[in-house]
Amino acid sequence: MNLEFHHINYVAEDVDRLHDFYTNILGLADIPMTSFPRPEATSTSGYDGKIRFATDGQMQMHLATKDLTVAFKNGEVINPVERGHIAFRTDDIEAFKSLLDQHSIPYSDYGTAFAKEWHQVFFHDPEGNVIEVHQAVG
Repeated sequence: MNLEFHHINYVAEDVDRLHDFYTNILGLADIPMTSFPRPEATSTSGYDGKIRFATDGQMQMHLATKDLTVAFKNGEVINPVERGHIAFRTDDIEAFKSLLDQHSIPYSDYGTAFAKEWHQVFFHDPEGNVIEVHQAVG
């Protein structure tokens, strides 16, 4: 099972203002929203907040509207868009979930609720920071 750093997620009240800062002031490149197909959010699944993306050519930034109801809406415990998170990509999400289970680390398995092409799980590090690990699917 491989693990590589993939992106950092910041949440904001004004996503466009934050995106403008990272692209126009710091010079990161915009990543078109069409590069990240999202499933349609419903009253019990997904996330319909605004998201913008930027990159330095290697690392990505995902800038999302803060939403304190996402975990409740999806029947999960961990909310990835309450304070933001860091994200890693794996080539074996099931092996990674087994690793978390072996170490008694609770996690929220959102599957593809947020991204059609990623299976995502979220958990906390020992200081309470949210971490995402995802695997590309399909």
